[in-house]
Amino acid sequence: MQWIPPINLKRYHLEQLLAARGITVDWLNSGETDTFHPANVARYSITEAAKIIPFHFQDAIVDSPDIHTWLTELITQARKEQAARGNPLATVLHGRSLLLLGSTGTGKTHQAYGAIRELAITGVAARWVVTTAADLYGALRPRHGIDSEAEFARYRDARILLIDDLGADRTPTEFVEEVNFRLINHRYEHHLPTLITTNLLRKELAARLGDRVTSRLIEMCQPVVFEGPDRRRGEAA
Repeated sequence: MQWIPPINLKRYHLEQLLAARGITVDWLNSGETDTFHPANVARYSITEAAKIIPFHFQDAIVDSPDIHTWLTELITQARKEQAARGNPLATVLHGRSLLLLGSTGTGKTHQAYGAIRELAITGVAARWVVTTAADLYGALRPRHGIDSEAEFARYRDARILLIDDLGADRTPTEFVEEVNFRLINHRYEHHLPTLITTNLLRKELAARLGDRVTSRLIEMCQPVVFEGPDRRRGEAA
């Protein structure tokens, strides 16, 4: 990890987020030159998060108590593992997962990207891999010049993974079912934290994802249900 100089709050849309979490600009932009100092880790994480967060969600802030609780658990676990290993850096390595359920436009993706921003400012390192389910399957389809297994390993072994819109395929193919099972099963067995959004209701999961995947998701994830009208239609109006 490199040392990151003081960052511009407006560029990274941090004013409201820092104020909401009681983090001061003086702390975030402190002149500590230790690359493992939490403030430098936070600055580094903020710049890395900005690379993977779409423009539409660049100012996302979490308002779900369940997601806040999940993030706090990940941070606590990372610091416990840091102390146990005697490492200078607290990094998210293990933890439970979260399943955000709700109909289209209820804010699940906004909250998911907000979680990335929230974790970034804490000074705990989190190496996210982010994908939509559709992009995941597209990246893994066999094609010339691409090692599909190596590509799969990037998602399988991600320290913390966001999968947006899982279960969108109304008639999933055998390929999709295999990818879902291999990915979820590995992350289930190794306690790798995964943040998943889906438009499915809980009772619809098995029909769309299969019993094996659903059983693992129910055990590894805390479900968080989002309700309400489609916010996108409201904004368009």
